[in-house]
Amino acid sequence: MKRAGVLTGGGDSPGINAAIRSMVRFGYQHGVETIGFLEGWKGPIEDLTQPLSMDQVSGILHIGGTILGSSRTNPFKTEGAVERILDTLERNAIDFLIAIGGDDTMGVAHRLAPHGVRTIGIPQTIDNDIAHTDYSLGFWSALEAVTDALDRLHTTAFSHNRVLILEVMGRDAGWLSLMGGIAGGADVILIPEQEFSVEAVHRKILRRQARKKHFSIVIISEGAKPAGLDGQVVAEAEVDAFGHARLGGVGQYLANELSKRMKMPVRVTDLAYLQRGGSPCPFDRILATRFGVAAIEFALDERFDVMTALHGTRIEPVSLEEALRKPRPVDESVLYLVDLFD
Repeated sequence: MKRAGVLTGGGDSPGINAAIRSMVRFGYQHGVETIGFLEGWKGPIEDLTQPLSMDQVSGILHIGGTILGSSRTNPFKTEGAVERILDTLERNAIDFLIAIGGDDTMGVAHRLAPHGVRTIGIPQTIDNDIAHTDYSLGFWSALEAVTDALDRLHTTAFSHNRVLILEVMGRDAGWLSLMGGIAGGADVILIPEQEFSVEAVHRKILRRQARKKHFSIVIISEGAKPAGLDGQVVAEAEVDAFGHARLGGVGQYLANELSKRMKMPVRVTDLAYLQRGGSPCPFDRILATRFGVAAIEFALDERFDVMTALHGTRIEPVSLEEALRKPRPVDESVLYLVDLFD
């Protein structure tokens, strides 16, 4: 019997538990025992384990978050951590390790490959910014939350003749802002791929007023860059273990600037963790199930240092090196939707 290790790192997304359930159940049918490592990469560093039996994954398909816990631990920033991971994997007789997460989590998995660790990644991020897969786990569930928030904001904006700004996640890619803005009928969509001008946003709102539209909805990615500023707006200058500053506040920046130019009230809603919490939508439950099965299949076929990727209707292996080379921006084929109804 082979033994798989699994961990979940970085920010959580709906669907992680469905993937864990899938790999445990499919693995059991094919002679693979699964051991969970707790709290992301901290788990294999400190030998924090949890055996995952069929009973333990029963009933978790619809539950958000991760039963294994998560963290942003970076073994390559802690002296001796890589050696402790290797010792932990040997002590627990782990044949291969599955890492569920975004570019940071899977990046560690890729860097462990030269140390002899046989790794497979499952792309999981609501930002949908992992290259070479149509969608990452969690995106569609977050998109539902963003769309629902825009639907709710419309009623207040219309009733009180206001400009309402919704700030959503998206450090390097504007998938949530763009797709959410289209689905939720936002009047202005601002994404990291395109620097925005406060004056241009103001002109759009004025054009709506000229058409007797006395309210406007703006959706903005946390990573959107205002023209004239040096880089992105950050909530905290201190960076995490992977070198990322915590973004946040660009919505309030835009509100402050618009308020200087118009008498209409401008208010901001930061959707924050609400957009990645809760139960996974049907698409993510199915995608997670397929990713979990594929991860075990790849391992049994001796395909390592790869991630599961959705290509149309097929799940295929993609080199982690290729997938992690750079973030995946909004495709040119849909970028025009930003100004579709300008």
